[in-house]
Amino acid sequence: MPAHLIESLTTTEPLAEVFSDISIVQAMLDFEVALARAEARAGIVPKSAADRVAAAARAGEFDIRALARSMFRAGTPGIPVVKALTEKVRAAAPEAAGWVHWGATSQDVADTALVLLLKRARTVLTGDLLRLEKALTTLSEQHQATVMLGRTLMQAAPPVTFGLKVAGWLGALSRSSRRLASAFDEALVLQFGGASGTLASLADKGTIVARALAEELGLGCPEAPWHTQRDRLANLVCCCGVLTGSLGKMARDISLLMQNEVAEVAEPGGEGRGGSSAMPHKRNPIACALALAAAQRVPGLVASFLSAMVQEHERAVGGWQSEWPTVASIVQSTGSAASSMAEVAEGLSVDPARMRQNIANTKGLIFAERVMMLLAPELGRDVAHKLLEDAIQKSVTQNKDLATLLAELPEVSSRLNRSVLDQLEIPEQYLGSAEVFREALVKRTTSDMGEK
Repeated sequence: MPAHLIESLTTTEPLAEVFSDISIVQAMLDFEVALARAEARAGIVPKSAADRVAAAARAGEFDIRALARSMFRAGTPGIPVVKALTEKVRAAAPEAAGWVHWGATSQDVADTALVLLLKRARTVLTGDLLRLEKALTTLSEQHQATVMLGRTLMQAAPPVTFGLKVAGWLGALSRSSRRLASAFDEALVLQFGGASGTLASLADKGTIVARALAEELGLGCPEAPWHTQRDRLANLVCCCGVLTGSLGKMARDISLLMQNEVAEVAEPGGEGRGGSSAMPHKRNPIACALALAAAQRVPGLVASFLSAMVQEHERAVGGWQSEWPTVASIVQSTGSAASSMAEVAEGLSVDPARMRQNIANTKGLIFAERVMMLLAPELGRDVAHKLLEDAIQKSVTQNKDLATLLAELPEVSSRLNRSVLDQLEIPEQYLGSAEVFREALVKRTTSDMGEK
């Protein structure tokens, strides 16, 4: 199902379908069907009545517009759906209508429906995240020896490898994915408490029905109802916030590397992707833009959810009613970022020659730290630092390589032989533990993927 136009930059088609009107209503109806079946198993509701509820619970046969108007008046999604379902059951079997929604409350319907939607959304998110992890793993392996400028405070710094940079993205993504998976495991639980969270209307069969209901829906059965305890959902949306931030960091790096004056990588192109309405020459970082937009949007939504956690007593006024659109927006935005960056990683163009040229363009200045580490033991730190400052200034004003200028200085040439100076600006010789770190990050992620 396509997203609404106003949401088109904030979701993907699979997630738009998960949170569509039909899907939401069907999730509530699925709760009612499962409830009737669970209570039939417990000997509370006649099996024939449960069958009638199941036969009537088809969202496509409900008037969605009418339900939306009624929900606004009722202040809850559950009541209008239960009323509409009851009327459909009554029309087919009057004797079964009284068993609809037996022992439940409207928040049970709404909360459990939201959890069912999240269960479906998890499958979509997991698929895109796995695509992204696989693509980044491959990219890191391919470029384990591709040298490029390190960049600190937006300025050229000693070299790194593109493989390490990619592995850094991968590590953050993998850690965030693990946290999100754990949050989903904890949050995908039934809500079933009745009027005050005690299931008193079901007498001594409340916990029996709850366990059967959770089993019918494929959800976990919590220790107790959680009407005003929103910590599981809060943890889930916070994990989405962290994950989206990690995806945004990757998008920021790639969009900066795509600048014309840098030109080290490029997003995949294709029909309708990356063009400009005014400047035909441009190849814009559109997928990165979508991920960055999500990373900017989600923190505020997470804060909105957290501010609604302070809920009163056993049932809240306005707290949980605010959550549906907030949670849906957070999950869809997270999915938009994950899908966008998976597309980027799977088709990213990398220009190793340009990366090396950008290193060369620094005239060796990025190796000043290396020179300092060689000269400081010989000259003392302060003397070496002053000597380097002067040489760097001459390199900038005279547009000469740092190594050439250093070779002309007796203080340097008498202490560093020519072979050392000749190799001073070879980036592969000043990568430290880059490959060790890269391998460790990739190994951990590969191990995690093997467990999924």
